[in-house]
Amino acid sequence: MAPARQDVRILAADALLGLLLPIWQLVIGVLVLLAVLASVRTLARRGPSRMSTALLVTAAAIIGLAVIGVLLQDG
Repeated sequence: MAPARQDVRILAADALLGLLLPIWQLVIGVLVLLAVLASVRTLARRGPSRMSTALLVTAAAIIGLAVIGVLLQDG
């Protein structure tokens, strides 16, 4: 029994999305990196005490996002 045309289109869309997903992850990662670098540059101008506090908060946020990503990861 041959698959219906609609099933074939859905499978093709899923395959295309599967190919694009790593590209979107890369784009999002680069944008987050640029935002962090811009904020670090701004904080560096404000002085060392604010800089160290901001870096600790940023590190905690990155670790938290990584843990959430691992917990929500499929399979």
